[in-house]
Amino acid sequence: MTAEKVKVSIHRVVDAYKSKLSHYPENIFQTIPPISGWSYSEVYSHIFDSSLLSLIALENAANGKGESKPTHFIVKLILLLGALPPAQKYKVPKRLEERVKKISKTEALDFILEFEKALDDNYHLLAHSKSTSKTKHPRLGYLNAKQWLRFIEIHLKHHLKQLERIEKSFQA
Repeated sequence: MTAEKVKVSIHRVVDAYKSKLSHYPENIFQTIPPISGWSYSEVYSHIFDSSLLSLIALENAANGKGESKPTHFIVKLILLLGALPPAQKYKVPKRLEERVKKISKTEALDFILEFEKALDDNYHLLAHSKSTSKTKHPRLGYLNAKQWLRFIEIHLKHHLKQLERIEKSFQA
C-alpha cells in the first residue's frame, strides 16, 4: 500500500473517531465500562498521545536520526496484513501506560486535531526518507518512516475496535 493510501486511510479512521466522540454522552465518557478496562476517555488519551509520539519517531527516522537495524519478519507481516495478530490482549508499554489519563471530550477533540495537523505537517518527509533509517518502537523493534506511518494506521484501527467493544458493553 502506498504512503498516500495509508494517509487517506488514517484520515478516514480519524474521522470515525471524531464521529464516535460526538455521540458519546458526556456523563459516561470518563466512566469505566461494564467490561472494565479503559474508559472512552482513556482510549482517546492513549491512541492520540501515542500516535503523536509515533509521528515524532517517524520524523526522526525520516530525517536520518535513526539506525540501520533490521525489522523482524513478524513485524513486516503485521505491516503487510494491516492488523495486529488476533486473539491476543496487548499490554501497553509501561512508559505509555503512565501517560494515559482521563480527558474531557473537548480535550479529546483537541488531541485529534493536533494529531491531524502533525500528520499533515510531517507527511512530506516520507518522500525522501531512507528505508534504512529506523527508530525503535517499544514492542515491534525498529521501524522506518513509512513503517511508522503504517503502524499508526494499524494502531488507530485496533483501538477503534476497542471503542466498539466498550459501546457494546454499555448497551448490554
